[in-house]
Amino acid sequence: MSTFRSGDGVEIFYEIWENESELPPVLLHHGFIADGRTNWVLPGVVGALTGAGRRVVAIDARGHGRSGKPHDPAVYGESRMAGDVITLLDLLGITEVDLVGYSMGAIVALLTAARDPRIRRLVVGGVGAGVVELGGLDTRVIGGDRLLHALRTDDRSTITDPAAAGFRAFVEAVGGDRLALAAQAAAVHAAPIPLESIKAPTLVLAGAEDPLAVRPEVLARAIPGAVLRTVPGDHLSALRDPGFVPALTGFLN
Repeated sequence: MSTFRSGDGVEIFYEIWENESELPPVLLHHGFIADGRTNWVLPGVVGALTGAGRRVVAIDARGHGRSGKPHDPAVYGESRMAGDVITLLDLLGITEVDLVGYSMGAIVALLTAARDPRIRRLVVGGVGAGVVELGGLDTRVIGGDRLLHALRTDDRSTITDPAAAGFRAFVEAVGGDRLALAAQAAAVHAAPIPLESIKAPTLVLAGAEDPLAVRPEVLARAIPGAVLRTVPGDHLSALRDPGFVPALTGFLN
């Protein structure tokens, strides 16, 4: 089990699949509630990348998976998670990396790419115009008090919002820590991201029916030189569409 301590003391888990390749390693950052296994191993992304000879690193964000799960919103937010990615790159001595993020992980990846020149190629999935218009995930669809209530309440019958109920069901399916996830939801990034400063060639990859990634072309236009690909599916099913993995790996390889 590989872990490190973040600057503020949170234990962060990561996993490495070693390979010999002339290309740099690929670092994968998952979405909200999920973890490296849920977003990247089970849908076949790790297998496709390692099968192509790539070295792969997957991180479990603070509050998720096998990483530490404090309940204080002050230690959350995608900016802190971007700091964890940068710390991990430093720890592993990585001088160049391909960075992939989905949903919350896409916000983390964008913030990292805007700060760190080591990003060779960037893939962001599960996000769209909300990044440009709100500075993060599209909280117009789900967020705020509805989501916080769904995560914090012990009485599921009081959850009346269908989208919030879906998030609660996902948490229970993966055995997540509801209070840690509520802390992240309370600290979600909502400030302008300097997308124009991103130098890495970028792929915006979105499900055509994803309510959290509406108008992905708005995001693609905001990142210099970015390209857009869509696949069938909503926020969860797009990851498992047969076109998702080839689009991702084709761009990186």
